[in-house]
Amino acid sequence: MIGTLVVLAALTAGPEAVVEARLKNGLEVVIWPDARIPNVALYFWYRVGSRNEAPGITGVSHFFEHMMFNGAKKYGPGEFDRVMEANGGSNNAFTSNDVTVYQDWFPKSALPVILDLERDRIGALAIDPKMVESERQVVYSERRMRVDDDNASFLDEQIRATAFHAHPYQIPVIGWPSDIESWSIEDLRRHFRTYYAPNNCTVVAVGDVDPKALLRDLERTLGKIPRQPAPRPVAVKEPVQRGVRRLQVIEDTPITILEIVWHAPAAAAPDWRRFDLLRSLLSGGESSRLHRRLVETERVALSVSAWLDGGFDPGLFTVQAELNEGVEPGRVEALIFEELRLLARDGPSPDELDKVRRQSLMAYWSALETIDGKAQALGTFHTFHGGWRNLFELPKTVESITGAEIAAAAGRLTVDKATIGVLGRAGAPPAAEPAEKDGVP
Repeated sequence: MIGTLVVLAALTAGPEAVVEARLKNGLEVVIWPDARIPNVALYFWYRVGSRNEAPGITGVSHFFEHMMFNGAKKYGPGEFDRVMEANGGSNNAFTSNDVTVYQDWFPKSALPVILDLERDRIGALAIDPKMVESERQVVYSERRMRVDDDNASFLDEQIRATAFHAHPYQIPVIGWPSDIESWSIEDLRRHFRTYYAPNNCTVVAVGDVDPKALLRDLERTLGKIPRQPAPRPVAVKEPVQRGVRRLQVIEDTPITILEIVWHAPAAAAPDWRRFDLLRSLLSGGESSRLHRRLVETERVALSVSAWLDGGFDPGLFTVQAELNEGVEPGRVEALIFEELRLLARDGPSPDELDKVRRQSLMAYWSALETIDGKAQALGTFHTFHGGWRNLFELPKTVESITGAEIAAAAGRLTVDKATIGVLGRAGAPPAAEPAEKDGVP
């Protein structure tokens, strides 16, 4: 099956079809023509997120995700969406620790209008005090709904702030409440000038476009926006963790949540993909190790999930479980570490290894079925995984990962390197620290 998928990769329009260029003002452009349907997916990847913030201005990157839809010089408040929809298009955006990404989807006939809309808001965004105050309240309400009133998200925020002592990955993407209340207009203007510069952005275009014509159109529109001095690089490195860290969030809720995180490689690191397969092995579906152990066999958890940061710098590998009522978190913690030690000692079975490879490749090929999926994948690899060309190497990379390499990754997830948090009623004692070292019983 895997060999068949690798063969299919050779039959699909691959790196030879992709065009990469840089405009005179520093704007990066990556184009992947796909004329199967007369539509275009246009993504703008700005290299700015909470990683680029500091105390006092946290959340400001996410704030601009809102402000970029609230009017500029030519198109006033509400006009971006109205004109986009009138031309058959739609849009969205997201902010992370590392990037802010704007996504436009539209029929190819609307390309001149879409470029005009983007040129206007990138080159002349209106930072109007009244609009700022209005959106400030929207963001504050969003924080209350998505973080303060969501137990799993609130615990994750507290865990992240504990796991990182020096690196700005400790900053929540949505920002701390007091900072949301106090950004100044000058803070906002400085942030926009610095990070929404063309030389801090990559445009990814996938769909029914002619690369040469599109580059001419981009040079004529976005190419006229002046470049800015390069942003100050984020140079801080997180110190090595020297022991387990614990925290407890007291909340009167019947659902106790346990979260364990470890420091993990940056997305461009050679071993990042091994941790990604480990994540899938632990929680990728009902046949995964932690689901079978915690939910089905021991019946101590309602659900369990794992995820892996994929950013510019080393991030976190996370396991989070919602516990059945009355179950002590220490018991679940002990079971999780037992599974990790067994995996580090014995490695995955051949069937498990084959399954997680298939899951990874299934997600890969499913993404490349649409122009939207292609734009997301191309931008992700170009931004985080060493360049867009590595997107086409993924099947080979996944197939080459061995069970021993996944076992070695599991062996790094030990108690002494963990940050462990519990949200629930007070009084639950932590699990006893195991005597084993190096992840092997």
